[in-house]
Amino acid sequence: MQDKKPTEPAENISLLEKKRAEGPNAGRMADIGVSQAELVEPRGDNGRKLPQYIAALSATLGALAAGSMLGWSSPVVFKLTEGNNTDYNFPVTVAQGDWISSIINLGAAAVCFPIGVIMDAIGRKKTMLCLVVPFTLGWLLITFGTSVGMLIAGRFIIGVAGGAFCVTAPAYTSEIAQDSIRGTLGSYFQLMVTIGILFSYVVGSYTSIFVFNILCTLIPILFGVIFFFMPESPSYLVVKGQNDEAREALIRLRGNSYDVDYELNNLKQKAEEAKNNPVSFLSAITKKTAVKALIICYALMVFQQLSGINAVIFNSSSIFSDAGAAMDAAVSTIIIGVIQVVATFVSSLVVDKLGRRILLLLSALVMCICSTALGVFFFLQDTHGENSSIVQAITWLPLVSLSLFIVAFSLGFGPIPWMMAGELCLIDIKAFVGSTAGTLNWLLSFTVTSTFNSLNTAIGSGQVFWLFAGIMLLAFIFIFFIVPETKGKSVDEIQIMLGGRPTERQFEEKK
Repeated sequence: MQDKKPTEPAENISLLEKKRAEGPNAGRMADIGVSQAELVEPRGDNGRKLPQYIAALSATLGALAAGSMLGWSSPVVFKLTEGNNTDYNFPVTVAQGDWISSIINLGAAAVCFPIGVIMDAIGRKKTMLCLVVPFTLGWLLITFGTSVGMLIAGRFIIGVAGGAFCVTAPAYTSEIAQDSIRGTLGSYFQLMVTIGILFSYVVGSYTSIFVFNILCTLIPILFGVIFFFMPESPSYLVVKGQNDEAREALIRLRGNSYDVDYELNNLKQKAEEAKNNPVSFLSAITKKTAVKALIICYALMVFQQLSGINAVIFNSSSIFSDAGAAMDAAVSTIIIGVIQVVATFVSSLVVDKLGRRILLLLSALVMCICSTALGVFFFLQDTHGENSSIVQAITWLPLVSLSLFIVAFSLGFGPIPWMMAGELCLIDIKAFVGSTAGTLNWLLSFTVTSTFNSLNTAIGSGQVFWLFAGIMLLAFIFIFFIVPETKGKSVDEIQIMLGGRPTERQFEEKK
């Protein structure tokens, strides 16, 4: 294919006719002409990438705060309930510790739906900056708490802020990114979450609770200072009619050598079409493409939480012990955190090369095999005893399975479900789908966390892992037949893959 200028309609139309002549298999994609990357990024995707990386990393500092929130309970609640509490002058029972640990899930679930409305009303940037206030307030309640009630209240408030970040940060990064790096930027969210968790494992285990709480308080403040200087989402600005601000944002994100006006005109045309052809929210959410996107986003969140990740982490200390590893619980937990960070970082490097679908399929398959192996080990241990010869012969199995499980989760099911709402949904339903999917995720997380021990007692630890293995087998089948590959695809191309009607408006406007 020879170089061409997108501003010359005859050459674009000839290319469209050439693609149609290639045969019926090329027909569907030919109907929308050349890829949106060529239409929206007419100069060979030559926009500057560094400003986009900086903006995305700045936004995901909020995810770092959310990760520290998630990892906080592992070192701290252990100290509180084991009588090692020297920072608070009140006792904490095991039951109260469970509530302190899990209440963040309810806080996050409570905010996910309203935050979608808020970020559509005041913008992605302002919404995330506003979240610094509840984050800071929550950590101050935890740091200077004088009762269990204050700890629970503080954890609930930071759960609200953390859950809101889980909706707004992926939406923001998906809207500021060029198609070629959208997956990489989207995976930074989960990467920063895992770094925040590792931070809590390390710092929380080897410092006082007071010092740890102060450091956690500083993270959202640091985010606010840095993110204040980042641009708003150009898509949001165009929808609100702030075209001059949108152009400035695109220049900051893409650089002066990029054809900013072409992309801006494309965004303006989509916004104008939506304005001239108003569609009720009910109509927008019940369209074929929207329903399929919603099903995919919800299903991936369900599979993520029912994958067994919490069960694996809960059993990490015993798994290390069963494998004969002479290390305490803190060290084994830190090792898991390191594995998560490294694997998630690898995912951010390959997600735009290998694609989302192949990583999800690989993740589901490996997690299914590892859960099956863990189930076999714990079943044999419960049946024959931990000192039996058959169990002693396979003490290596749970440690290997644990490590591979964490790697597989971090490559696929950890980061990708959070970015899919931003990729599959149009802007008119993106906030709703992202927020409700987040609500579902946090509610499932609370349910799994609060019922795991009871389920383990009721049916046995081996059977629990086999249950998770069966769920991941279903996930593999669902992904194989339902989930499309969105790597490098534009919004229009993704809608075609979801069953939308092809359009040639990009060419009609040039005739």
